[in-house]
Amino acid sequence: MAAHPKSMDAWSGEFGDRYTQRSAANAEAVRGRARVWGEVMRRMVGAPPKSVLEVGPNVGLNLLGLAAVSDMEQWAIEPNASARKELVENGVLPAERLFEGFGHSIPLADGAVDMAFTAGVLIHVDPSQLEATMREVHRVAAKYVFCSEYFAPKAETIPYRGEQDLLFKNDFGSLYMDMFPDLQLVDYGFFWRRTTVMDDSTWWLFRKV
Repeated sequence: MAAHPKSMDAWSGEFGDRYTQRSAANAEAVRGRARVWGEVMRRMVGAPPKSVLEVGPNVGLNLLGLAAVSDMEQWAIEPNASARKELVENGVLPAERLFEGFGHSIPLADGAVDMAFTAGVLIHVDPSQLEATMREVHRVAAKYVFCSEYFAPKAETIPYRGEQDLLFKNDFGSLYMDMFPDLQLVDYGFFWRRTTVMDDSTWWLFRKV
């Protein structure tokens, strides 16, 4: 049996625990995410999603930001046990709407949620599992697919916190469009760290047609 990609062991283990400890859900961070999601939600004219799944929420900053601007039902899948514990204990998600696992295998039916998304997660998916992860995000989304990630015009691996093979930049928007003819680009843009309290990243919003 093939070994797990390094990224899977890292994010489900102590490396992921340390990330969780660094990612406190303070008021400033949540305000930044609410600003981000308010901007994205304005693009969904006439058909706002009523349910959403986040792949890799960690402590739930995006979900908290979304909750500030929308009352949609929230779901998530997260590989790290300490992050899942915080999500439930802090009331971000009820345990029955939080799954253990990675994005390449989501235990939901086709079109189970109106929107599925990643934010700073595809960049950490091993290239051997990237297509499977994107296909799962697309599969479970009935209306919208969103991602916010580090951009590079072509696949690029860069060191991350002194480790190799844990961060992969790419043009994820083009990958989605090339892979799925039923995705129509709604809009794209840039989240600036200074105003969003999240890493500088490019975002894309697609609608299924």
